[in-house]
Amino acid sequence: MQEAARLRAAGLTDAQVALRLGICVNTIRRWRRRIRREGLTSAPGRAGSAPRPRCESGTLDRAAYAHLLGWYLGDGHIALARGTSRLLSIYNDDRYPALNDEVEASIKAVQPGTSVWRRRLKGCSAISASWHHWPCLLPQHGEGHKHDRPVVLEPWQQNIVDEHPGRLLRGLFHSDGCRVQNWAIGANGQRYEGYPRYLFSNAPADIISICCAALDRLGVAHTHPRRDVVSVARKASVAILDEHVGPKS
Repeated sequence: MQEAARLRAAGLTDAQVALRLGICVNTIRRWRRRIRREGLTSAPGRAGSAPRPRCESGTLDRAAYAHLLGWYLGDGHIALARGTSRLLSIYNDDRYPALNDEVEASIKAVQPGTSVWRRRLKGCSAISASWHHWPCLLPQHGEGHKHDRPVVLEPWQQNIVDEHPGRLLRGLFHSDGCRVQNWAIGANGQRYEGYPRYLFSNAPADIISICCAALDRLGVAHTHPRRDVVSVARKASVAILDEHVGPKS
C-alpha cells in the first residue's frame, strides 16, 4: 500500500499504479480511500498525516487545534468506528451553518487530507471525520460523559492553549455559549435594551476551569452566576471577546 501511495504521490494515475504493481485498479482505489479516511501516511515526505504529539514530532496547526479542542470540549465526542479507526463528531445547531464550515476547516487543518462529512440530525448537524489517532490528539476522550471523569489538559495541549487562548474560547463559546443582549429596567419601570454579554455553560467543573484560565490569559474579567456558568459583561471584556469569538452565525 505504501508503494502504491508513493507512486500516486509521484503523479501516476490509479490505472498506471495498478499496471506497475500488477494489482487490480479497484484495490488501488480502495487503498487510497483508506489512507484518506484513516489518516495514514500517504508517502514519505508528503503531507497527508497530522503529527501525533503523544507519539511523534511534527508540525501541528496549533491555532486550528486550539479551536477544534474548544469545540470538542463543548459539544464533541469520539466513538469507535470500523476496525481501529475512531470517529470524531462535533455537533452544532443548524441555525448557524457558517460555524459548521469553521469546524470542518479546523478538522482539515489538524488532519490534512481527511474526509469530513455532515449528518443532519434533529435540529443540529454532526460534523465528523474518521481517524484512528483522534484519541491521541484529544486525550480527554474516555468512556461515559465528560462530567463523569476528570478533564485535564496535558502539558503539550496547555502550551497550545496558552499560545492561542482566543481560538480555544471561540470553540468553547460557539459550542456551549452565547452572546446575548441584556435588558435593563429604567426608573419608570420601562424595559429597554441594555448591554451585550457572553455566557458559557458546561457541567464539568474542569471545563469551566479551562475556560476561565483562557479568559484570564486574555485579560477578560468574568463572574460565575452559577457554578456551571461563566459570564462576561464588562464593556472592555466583551470587546475583547468580540474580537476573538463574536456572535454565532
